[in-house]
Amino acid sequence: MADEAELAADQHVRYIVTVEKVTSAATPPFPPRVPSTPPSAFQRPLLSSAQKKDSFESLVMEHIRLNGAYWGLTTLDLLHKLHAVDAAEVVDWIMSCYHPESGGFGGNVGHDPHVLYTLSAVQVLCLFDRLDVLDVDKVADYVAGLQNKDGSFSGDIWGEVDTRFSYIALCTLSLLHRLHKIDVQKAVDFVVSCKNLDGGFGAMPGGESHAGQIFCCVGALAITGSLHHIDRDLLGWWLCERQCKDGGLNGRPEKLADVCYSWWVLSSLVMIDRVHWIDKEKLTKFILNCQDKENGGISDRPDNAVDIYHTYFGIAGLSLMEYPGVKPLDPAYALPLDVVNRIFLKK
Repeated sequence: MADEAELAADQHVRYIVTVEKVTSAATPPFPPRVPSTPPSAFQRPLLSSAQKKDSFESLVMEHIRLNGAYWGLTTLDLLHKLHAVDAAEVVDWIMSCYHPESGGFGGNVGHDPHVLYTLSAVQVLCLFDRLDVLDVDKVADYVAGLQNKDGSFSGDIWGEVDTRFSYIALCTLSLLHRLHKIDVQKAVDFVVSCKNLDGGFGAMPGGESHAGQIFCCVGALAITGSLHHIDRDLLGWWLCERQCKDGGLNGRPEKLADVCYSWWVLSSLVMIDRVHWIDKEKLTKFILNCQDKENGGISDRPDNAVDIYHTYFGIAGLSLMEYPGVKPLDPAYALPLDVVNRIFLKK
């Protein structure tokens, strides 16, 4: 593991490309959405290796393959290496997860649609500037159809409600320029109803404050121009208290630090203009000490096994702290800033 404060960018790129290929090997042939053409290079590598298909990465990511693609590809873009993959092949694979009858995306080929995977699909297409492959209104109608009477959102047809889905829906529709398809004020009102006395937010009204949920709620309010509902000092204090003695951030009081909160906490602090309340130098050192500098990848904490999830959120945290050589990341949309600017400023 790392013992020097330096980002092993090249090793991380190699690790991500390898993981993408290995997890692609686990994509099963679920009819009828398998393309009739041969598997693309994004899907094909290592298909004959049973050992690789049964690897840890493949087994744990099989059902969230689309999320993994978003984490890995966004990391590559942040490191200026998105060209390491073939854009056309990635887009073809993304669309093989699409459900034209509903307008949503599944987490892998043949999996049921869910708003979570739909956002990841839209985000990846944004990376490659390929939203043109979508029936935008069909996708937007799928997301809008999940809004409930109280303004909340369900994740899919089974009806689970969570402030994560509020953020996901608002982010997706905003990226597609289709926020007008929902009742935005009701969506905002539901998020605000999940605010707690400590300034944080929970998954539901009365739910415990958690850094992940706080990001979702702050992000949702930022996207809708509603940050005035937040007590910035109160929430900023709660968030800055998430920094532990080792420099890392945790998600709740009395928990261990975890690299992923370098994103969940920092992004919220950036959006409410309180990021200067944490020790960036100590947090940067914590993230870099979670690297595998030889083989690439970042773990949740030093000396643990690396994974694509923590690799992305570690790099994302460094981006928010303006680490040299890492592209700036938009804290609300979780996409590189140049991508977001292209989406909203392109004429």
